[in-house]
Amino acid sequence: MRIRALLPAFLALLLSASVGSARARQQRGGDAPRPAVVVPAGKPTVFLWPNGAPGSEARKDEAEAIKGETVLNVHNPSIIVFHPRKEINHGVGIIVAPGGGHSSLWIMHEGFNPAQMLADKGIAAFVLKNRLQSSGYKFDVEALADMQRAIKVVRSRAAEWGVDPNKIGASGFSAGGELAQLVALQHDLGKPDAADPVERVSSRPDFQVLIYPGKSHLIQPVAGSPPAFMAAGYDDRPDISIGLAEAYLRFKKAGVQAELHLYAKTGHGFGLRPERAGQSHQEWPVQLVSFLRHHGFIK
Repeated sequence: MRIRALLPAFLALLLSASVGSARARQQRGGDAPRPAVVVPAGKPTVFLWPNGAPGSEARKDEAEAIKGETVLNVHNPSIIVFHPRKEINHGVGIIVAPGGGHSSLWIMHEGFNPAQMLADKGIAAFVLKNRLQSSGYKFDVEALADMQRAIKVVRSRAAEWGVDPNKIGASGFSAGGELAQLVALQHDLGKPDAADPVERVSSRPDFQVLIYPGKSHLIQPVAGSPPAFMAAGYDDRPDISIGLAEAYLRFKKAGVQAELHLYAKTGHGFGLRPERAGQSHQEWPVQLVSFLRHHGFIK
């Protein structure tokens, strides 16, 4: 009798644990096994500073660490280049910053997969491997400097890479989205007399792409900010889903053109995953291309 009396409580506890586990899996992006990190063949890596990033020169030769789908221990920031085919090239370039809570980089579904999809749609993509807080760096100092420098490198080599220097955007997922929105506010217009030719060009992005950016509730656009494409899941945590909706209203108030997509039955970390093809949240690259065309970046 005592066991029978305790049974409902036990079942309730089991159900609660199951729901909590399901929600945790949803936040991580689902149950599918994650592939190991493999840089696609033929995609060159370009280091942002030839002699190492300022303040990290002594550690530039330290090997990066790979754990499942993530990259860690980045001390020599770089971009991995995904060129579109010449016959479909629109002349648009996008820096792609993977997320990972500033402690790692989820470089497959938030890096290589979207970069390849964008390249297949005629957009040059550059996957950023930036320095991380888990290695002793600051997000708003070194990581921001890496994003700024990535934009400068692409802009300085625009002719070589078939990119219009006035059509370069910053994009990011989760923590990478924080970087993208931060560089839209904190950038320089270049130093014409700089000894380093890369530093002579601007680090201002021409548009920003914020995919479930962290700290969405803190986004504060100002008049003149680059136009923004934003996307997140309805079931993401409130500071991102509701935060991004509130950020959209602040873009509106600042007079900055913005577009927002909130996908139903979708949590955090959806990125771009082949196993989820056909689900609405996997259509964001198509919607992004339409956004870029509507704003004149694609003719």
